[in-house]
Order: sequence, then structure tokens, then C-alpha cells
Amino acid sequence: MRLILASTSPRRKELLTLLGVRFDIVAPPFVEQVAPNRSAEQQAVEFAVGKAKSCIELFPDALILGSDTLISLGSEVLGKPADLADAESMLRRMAGQMHKIFTAVALAGSGTESCEVQVAEVSVTMKPLNEEALAAYLRTGDSLGKAGAYSIQGGGAALIERIEGDYTAAVGLPLRMVAEMLRKRGMSCPVDVDQLYVHKPYPNWNRFNS
Repeated sequence: MRLILASTSPRRKELLTLLGVRFDIVAPPFVEQVAPNRSAEQQAVEFAVGKAKSCIELFPDALILGSDTLISLGSEVLGKPADLADAESMLRRMAGQMHKIFTAVALAGSGTESCEVQVAEVSVTMKPLNEEALAAYLRTGDSLGKAGAYSIQGGGAALIERIEGDYTAAVGLPLRMVAEMLRKRGMSCPVDVDQLYVHKPYPNWNRFNS
């Protein structure tokens, strides 16, 4: 069975590779646009499903995996920053606060019209604002292209006090969830997922208890 990752995210590619499954990468013909009046969870689900379903006609016999990550800071939904000024604004608002990460995973195709979707939720508490640390992180440019303007697997980890939930979901692809979804569709992972979570072979995973 052919597996398609409907995402151009380098992080999702790296994470899915950890499961030991063979897959191809396709840029989904789906445009996501964050709406301020709808919840982060709802929109993450909509975008993940949209990415997966948008590839069905192109690969009708393949199993297609779509995923999306959004952040909720109170009632505010945070996607990717438009520029460094927007990134700085996001990080200042999150400093010293707890926010939630919602990563939705959708699995579609392989000859069926059904699309299974599940959501992983992670709570992240940021450290109080440190002007020097914030300025240093912004200078790296790492905040661009990341939901919430930081990467937990990169330099953004220095801004985080603690997380509650699956670290891989915070990065962008909850591996336990994905492995189980694939198993139910007849695709087993050659890697022992429990051992994966013991050894944590991904940048900064060992810094957090998840």
C-alpha cells in the first residue's frame, strides 16, 4: 500500500520517517486561511482533512496522510506569523502564559471515501518574558513558518518552561496516534513505537517529559 504525506513540512517528514514506513511527499493543492472567529481545534481538523482529501483524485489508490497544527492562546487562534514583527508580537503575548497546541491528523483514500481524523492537544507554558532571549531568538529567523512563531525542536525550546502532552504533537505529527491510525488501515510500522518514546530520537525531545 502506498502512503502519501500531504505536507511539505520538513518536520512532519522527519517525524514520519521515525516510524520506519515508506512514503512519498506531495504538496497538497489546498489553501488554508485562519479565521479568527473559529476555534483552533476546529480549523486544524478542517485543514488536515482538506489537505488529505485534496490529494485523493491525484492518488485514488494511496493512503493519504494530512496534518495541521494551530495554537490557541485564550480565545485567540495563532497560525504562522506574517513576518518578524508579527512573530515578535505573538511571542510577547505568549510569554509567561499557557497556550494550547492542536495538531489534527487525517487519513483518507486507499479506495474508500472515509476519512478518519483525530486531534492531539498539548499544553505549553512559556517562560516569563526575557528581552535578550527573545531578541536572540528572533535574530535566528527560526520563528518564521512556525505556528505560534516558535519551534519547540529548535531554538524556541529555550522560551518554554514545560509542556503537558505528546512532544511529537507539539512538533507537528503525533507519532503514537499516527502509528495506530495506520495500523487500523492495514499498514504496520516496523519500528517499536514504545521504544521510540523511550529513546526520543528527535531534537529537544529529551528536554521535555512527554
